[in-house]
Amino acid sequence: MKFQNGAWLMKEGHALFSPKMIYEVEKNEDSVLLVLPTRGFDLQSVVLTMKITAPAPEVIRVQTWHYMGVDDGDRPRFELNLSQNSLMEMEEDDEKIVIKSGRLALVIDRENWSMRYERDGKLLTKSGKGDLAYIKTDWKGDYYSYNGENAYMVQHLGLSVGELIYGLGERFTPLVRNGQSVDIWNEDGGTATEKSYKNIPFYLSSRGYGVFVNHTEKVSYEVGSEYVTKVSFSVPGEYLDYFVIDGPTMKEALMRYTDLTGKPALPPRWTFGLWLSTSFITSYDEKTVLGFIDGMQSRGIPLSVFHFDCLWMKNFHWTDFCWDSDIFPDPEGMLKKIHDKGVRVCVWINPYVGQRSALFKEGKEKGYFLKRENGDVWQWDMWQPGLAIVDFTNPQACRWYASQLKKLMAMGVDCFKTDFGERIPVDAVYDNHFDPVKMHNYYSYIYNKTVFETIESVRGKGEAVLFARSATAGGQKFPVHWGGDCTANYESMSESLRGGLSLTASGFGFWSHDIGGFEDNSTPDVYKRWAAFGLLSTHSRLHGSTTYRVPWNYGEEAVDTLRFFTRLKMSLMPYIYSSAVQTSRTGVPMMRAMAMEFPDDPNCAYLERQYMFGERLMVAPIFNEEGIGRFYLPKGRWTDYLTGEIFEGGAWYEKYYDYLHIPLLVRDNSIIPKGSRDDSPEYDYARDVEFRVYALKNEARAEIFDRGRKTGWIEGRTEPDTGCIVFKGESEGSWKIRMINVHISGVKGARYEIDGADTVVIPEQGQEKVWVSL
Repeated sequence: MKFQNGAWLMKEGHALFSPKMIYEVEKNEDSVLLVLPTRGFDLQSVVLTMKITAPAPEVIRVQTWHYMGVDDGDRPRFELNLSQNSLMEMEEDDEKIVIKSGRLALVIDRENWSMRYERDGKLLTKSGKGDLAYIKTDWKGDYYSYNGENAYMVQHLGLSVGELIYGLGERFTPLVRNGQSVDIWNEDGGTATEKSYKNIPFYLSSRGYGVFVNHTEKVSYEVGSEYVTKVSFSVPGEYLDYFVIDGPTMKEALMRYTDLTGKPALPPRWTFGLWLSTSFITSYDEKTVLGFIDGMQSRGIPLSVFHFDCLWMKNFHWTDFCWDSDIFPDPEGMLKKIHDKGVRVCVWINPYVGQRSALFKEGKEKGYFLKRENGDVWQWDMWQPGLAIVDFTNPQACRWYASQLKKLMAMGVDCFKTDFGERIPVDAVYDNHFDPVKMHNYYSYIYNKTVFETIESVRGKGEAVLFARSATAGGQKFPVHWGGDCTANYESMSESLRGGLSLTASGFGFWSHDIGGFEDNSTPDVYKRWAAFGLLSTHSRLHGSTTYRVPWNYGEEAVDTLRFFTRLKMSLMPYIYSSAVQTSRTGVPMMRAMAMEFPDDPNCAYLERQYMFGERLMVAPIFNEEGIGRFYLPKGRWTDYLTGEIFEGGAWYEKYYDYLHIPLLVRDNSIIPKGSRDDSPEYDYARDVEFRVYALKNEARAEIFDRGRKTGWIEGRTEPDTGCIVFKGESEGSWKIRMINVHISGVKGARYEIDGADTVVIPEQGQEKVWVSL
C-alpha cells in the first residue's frame, strides 16, 4: 500500500507518526523493550512500543505496538518453532543499542532514531527517519477525533545498490520483485494475472537474508515501488511483527525460515511418477478410466497415479464425497481394478458443500459451516448453488470432514487433490470467533492440514501427499502444491515456471503444474515441450479443463515423447529421491532459481526460464515452436546428460532440440546416480545403480536414499600428483561407475580404486567413458 505523495508529502488525509528517539529502555532476560515517542516528550502524541527478541539462531524479531490494549486473542497465528531459550546478546552505550543473534545484529541509534541490520558488522538493510511508522489515513488534525479505524503499521527496509528481491509466494509476474506492488491475499485468479493462490509474507534478498512478516491477514508490500530504494510492508491495525533472518546465503536463509515455519514433508516415492487426470469437466466412466490406464501401459508409458477430478461426484452435489452411482455403480470394484494394475488413486475434493450435497443438512444442523452474524449458514451461489464452507476452526467439523475422507480411503483412494480454499469470505463468523479478515489466507492452512493429517492417520507417516492449490506460510509442510489454472500455450507455460520458482523461493520444496496447460486445448507442439518440462519437475501431472490429456490425442510423436521423458525421470529416481530427502531436511527446494544456486554470478540474477533440478542438474524448457533452447551456464564445464556434449560455462547458448531432447545439463564435479529401472518410481535404488561421474576435477559425493533411509554413497577424488582417481563408497546393492568427461592434465594413465576392489588401469589419457563393475 502506498501512503506517500512523492518523496516529501503524505497523501491527503494521511498522517505519519514515526519514532524520533528512545525515551526508555527496559532490559529483560530474553527481550529488550523500547518506548519510542514520535514527538518527543509530548503528552498528547503517539508513542510506539517495541519489543526485540532473538527466538532462533541468526534471527531477530521486532514487534511494534501503538495501542497495546487492542484485543489480540481474536486472530489466528502461524504455527512457529520458536526457541524456548533466549539467544539474544545485548550491548549498549550512550549512542547506540546493539542486539545480536549470532552473526546478525540490530544496531539502533539512541538520539537520532535509526535501525541497521548487520552481518559481521556489514550492512544488510536499514531503517531510518520515517521508515517505521504508525499511519492514519483519515487524520483530522487532532487526537480527539481519533476513532481507531483506518490505521496502519508500516516498515520500510532499505535496498542496497543492485539488491534484488524474490519470493512473496507463487507469483506469475516477473521473478524479481523489484518495482512490484504485492498484496498477500489469496485469490482464484489463474496464472495470467497479478493475483495468486499462494501468498506468503516472506521475501528473500539477493544479499542472503530474508524477512518474514508474521501476520496472517493482508500484508501489503511495495518492493522498490513507492520508494525505489526501499521495501515497505504494511498491515492494518495497531501492531506489526516481523523477523529478519540471516543466511548468509539465500539457501541458508531459506533453511532458517523453514526452521521457523516448518520443513516440507517428504512425499512417498510413488508420488514422483506420472499422474494422469480425467481432466476437469470431461465426460468419463469406469470404461474410460480403465481404457486410459490400459492405453498408457500398452504404449509403455509408466503410470503411477490416476486422478479423478470433480465429476466423480454428481453435479450440484459437490462436495459430498459420494461417487455418482449412475456413472460409477461399483466404485470399490473399479478402484481395486486400478490398484491391480499397479496404479494409485487420487480424487478431487474442496472445502465447499453445495446445498444439494448429501452432507449439507447434517453440516447445517451441527454447526459445521461458517455462519453469518445472525447465525445463518454463510452461503452464496459462486461455484455451487447455495454453497456453504466447512469451518475448520471447529474440531468437530474437522473430525466430520476427516471421517468422509477415511470412508473414501477405505474404498481404496490413496490421496486427495485439495482444490480451492481461496474464496473465503471476510464477513463470516467462525466457531472460534477469530477475525474473518485475518482468517482469509489462514483458511488454506487449516484446510490442507486437516486433510494431510487425516491421510497420515490412515496410511502412516511418510505416506501422505496432497495436490493442493491454495497456501499460506507454513503450507509447505503439506506437499505437493501445483500452479493452478494455466492456459495451453507457451506464454502460460513460461508464467507457470515463474510462479513455481517464486513459490520455491518462499519455502516450498515441491511443486507441480498442469502438463499441456489447463484452459483450452494444447497443440501437439506445446504438449510435447510441456511434457519434457513437466517430467523434469518434482511432480508430474497430465491435466486439462474440457479436453483429455492422454498423449495419443496429440499424435504418435507425443506418445513417444511422453514415454521417453517419463522413463528418463524414473531412471533418475535415485538422484531425485535423494534430492527430495535433502529438501525435506533442509527446506532448500528441489526446483530452484539459478540465482539461489549461483548467487555470485550476476548473469543468473534475472533468469526465470531455466532452473536447477536438485543441486547438480540444470533444466531449460523450450518455449517456442522453432525448438530453440536458449540458456545460460555459469562458469565450469557442463555436460548434456542426454548426449554427453560438453558446454563451457560463463556463456549463453542457443541450440535446436528435437522433441526427445531438452537442455538438461550436469554441473562439473558431479556424481549422478542412475537407477536400474525406468518403468516405476518404486524400486531398490541402490541395486545395480550406475554412478555417473561428470568432469571430476577435485572431490564429489553422491548419496542414495530409499524410504527416507540412506542405502548407499560414493565419493570420488582426483589426485593429480599421483595420477590417481580414488573412489570410496558403500551400497546395499551392486553398483558400477561410469566416468564422463574426466580429464587429469599431465597424467598419462589413471588408477581407479573402488573400495578395495581390484585396481583398474586406464591406458590412455583422455578416455571419456570408463566402466567399472563390482
